[in-house]
Amino acid sequence: MSTCCLRSTLWEGTPTGTVTTLAGAPNPVYVANPAPTSTSRAAILLIHDLLGWTFPNARLLADAYAREADATVYLPDFFGGEVVPFEPVLAGRFDEIDLPAWTARNNREVREPEIVAFARALRASGEYDKIGAIGFCFGGWAVFRLGAHEFAQEGGGKGLVDCISAGHPTWLTEKDVEEVAVPAQLLAPELDITFTAEMKLFTFSALQKKGISFDYQHLPGVMHGCLTRGDATHKGEREAMVRGKDAAVAWFRQWLHE
Repeated sequence: MSTCCLRSTLWEGTPTGTVTTLAGAPNPVYVANPAPTSTSRAAILLIHDLLGWTFPNARLLADAYAREADATVYLPDFFGGEVVPFEPVLAGRFDEIDLPAWTARNNREVREPEIVAFARALRASGEYDKIGAIGFCFGGWAVFRLGAHEFAQEGGGKGLVDCISAGHPTWLTEKDVEEVAVPAQLLAPELDITFTAEMKLFTFSALQKKGISFDYQHLPGVMHGCLTRGDATHKGEREAMVRGKDAAVAWFRQWLHE
């Protein structure tokens, strides 16, 4: 896990959603709703990065997706109540973050079952005709799994999700890419030691061969973590975060409201 995930500053604003639980899933979840006048039957599952579901930027992004993509957004806790402390992170005291121990507690094998279970519960609620998923860093591999062929016949043949978007994914494998079966969007900063140039090329080529719709957004001059961090002191990073948000909104409006 790259320490650049941790170089964070808070995006301006105050989250306006609520915290609740979803029937069939034990995870607490932050829920952002579309406009009160909305009749949308679309939902978006947002899978957080290393900074977790309480990080203000993640919740502000959930609010933005709800307003702009006209969907109910669910941001669950997938770290079992553990929250990486913001203050030492923001102060640059990275030696206080034990990343190897965190990884042992939150690796793919540990967290995939509950991520899949939450998506199943969301589909089983019957409240939504279309469901999208977006994940950043840790959440990037997870959305590819939710869109995999093996889940395509679940939910009455709808699958777990109808489309996905992944921002600077970590732990993504070639197998994940080869098995995805739904429209996929990649939000890819140029400078990324986790989503490498080789993996970017493989993903771009493999998705073309699969014959599914995909969208690849190249973000020059910015690094891994920029799409949730949005640090205005780093040249171009705030603009990249906004561009990533806008691209995801357009993607979800296309695939969740057709």
